[in-house]
Amino acid sequence: MAEAIQPGSIRGKKDYFSDFGKATWTPALQALVIIVATVAIFWPVLHGDWLWDDDTDITKNSVTQSAGGLWSIWFSPGTQLDYYPVKASVQWAQWHLWGNDTFGYHVTNLILHIVSALLVWRLFHGLELKFAWLGGLIFAIHPALVESVAWIAELKNTLSMPFFLFSMIFYLQYEQSGRRTHYFFSLGLFLLAMLTKPSMVMWPAALLLYVWWKRRRVGWDDVRASAPFFAVSLLLGVVTLSMTSWYKYLHHQGPDPIPLDGIFSRIALMGLTLAFYFGKAIWPVGLLPIYPQWPVYPPALMEFIPWPVMGGSLFWFWTARQSWGRGALFGFGFFLLMLVPFSGVAPASFMTFTWVMDHFLYIPILGLIGLALAGLEQVERHLSPPVRYGGIGALVVIFGAMIMESRNYAEKFVSQEALWSYTLGHYPDAWLPYNNLGLILSRKGQVDAAIFDYQKALEINPNYAEARNNLGSVLLQRGQMNGALLQFQKAVEINPSYAEAYNNLGVTFARQGRLDEAMGPLQKALELNPDYFEAHYNLGAIFLQKKKADEAVAQFQDALQLDPNNGQAQKSLAEARKMKSRNER
Repeated sequence: MAEAIQPGSIRGKKDYFSDFGKATWTPALQALVIIVATVAIFWPVLHGDWLWDDDTDITKNSVTQSAGGLWSIWFSPGTQLDYYPVKASVQWAQWHLWGNDTFGYHVTNLILHIVSALLVWRLFHGLELKFAWLGGLIFAIHPALVESVAWIAELKNTLSMPFFLFSMIFYLQYEQSGRRTHYFFSLGLFLLAMLTKPSMVMWPAALLLYVWWKRRRVGWDDVRASAPFFAVSLLLGVVTLSMTSWYKYLHHQGPDPIPLDGIFSRIALMGLTLAFYFGKAIWPVGLLPIYPQWPVYPPALMEFIPWPVMGGSLFWFWTARQSWGRGALFGFGFFLLMLVPFSGVAPASFMTFTWVMDHFLYIPILGLIGLALAGLEQVERHLSPPVRYGGIGALVVIFGAMIMESRNYAEKFVSQEALWSYTLGHYPDAWLPYNNLGLILSRKGQVDAAIFDYQKALEINPNYAEARNNLGSVLLQRGQMNGALLQFQKAVEINPSYAEAYNNLGVTFARQGRLDEAMGPLQKALELNPDYFEAHYNLGAIFLQKKKADEAVAQFQDALQLDPNNGQAQKSLAEARKMKSRNER
């Protein structure tokens, strides 16, 4: 992605697909190096546990686990938070193959990442970069990409990437050969990539940047060729946003509270975010699943510095566009364009606890890798043989260090406890990890330690409704009714759409013998989530205690529709039916 490639002088109708597939030992050994290095990095995590929101995607997702879930995934808006039907379909298949065994999920992510690394090599080869293989290796071993592979829920990254890379490769082929089949393959694969995860929504704009880099101009034919890509990008972008909004409407979820306000705050955030990602791509140390949120409201003057720095760099590249600058504009421009959706331009749920996350680098980093390869090619041309050998040695050391850093980081994703303990060791004011550690400890029966972690989370963020609900749950287990009641009440005050907290509030009232007061929160929980098994069961149990057999039967039947094999619900339904029979005599 630099002038050394000489994009303006394409060598005839050369077919890079056939050239790349020549049966020589060198490509086979190079591919083996990529495969072995990648497996070595992610070997520790292949039997890793479920993490973070893996339950939302898989282990607690009734659509993923149901036999008819595929239809809902594609054609029932509102059944999933995000409309990523290709990704969700693969997860549906994974669940029915492996269930709760995480090994298959991790192996899938690993294989897809290896395939992407090989395709990155192929893509850079098609762009005539001399050190294309190094590009594939860098992508395979880069520490900032570990999160995308080690975290099961990030299948959306590892699955969408091969589709996207194939789309770009076929577009290069279309540019070389002019064959319409290559064009339609590229467009179809782009559609599949967008249906997996619309991270590449800015690709049509980057495509025109590629055309300018290649031919020094953008003609009407190029605009027409890009138009269907723009249409797919716009359509699926709107569909994704609409589906998310529809899901939140159906489940009575309000907008996520983003700690940001004002246009100047957003401009400052975008500049700082882009600079952060650039820094982590170049110097990937100190990586975390959650990074501290720097204050941008109100923004300080220093927080706008990334903008003049980026603007000055782009202007410098532009002044050198007749030589190396055009390639620099392509590589750096691709990086910036593909990052725009994750830079803070629009609010997103993850911004409630952090501004940046490593997995958003998975596609944009290609621009910087290509730029680095082109720069390396320029430098290599001016080095004497002895210095070249020294340079090779330096690269071996750098790549070895990257592999070690990536493996060490991958080990942190083996379990929730390892991940969040590591996070808190580097970011002690992160409230979300304290809550997640509390969940782990409470499941282990370490109630006192769990209470400490929940209280620590609330000390940092008193408006964290989930931590209040979880603290209330462990207090309820210990019989501290008043303390539990207080936490559940505060949880629903903070988040009026929190169905689980309403359910727990109803349970607490019921255990105190306040049955009439318990019914309101349970009915509210069902209003928010009609498919909430526990709320149906708990409301049925209250009707049973109040001798209202008809209402109890109805609630237990609804509960068993959601979980037909639940023995306790079957037993309670039988009891309610007996009561109903006695009442009818």
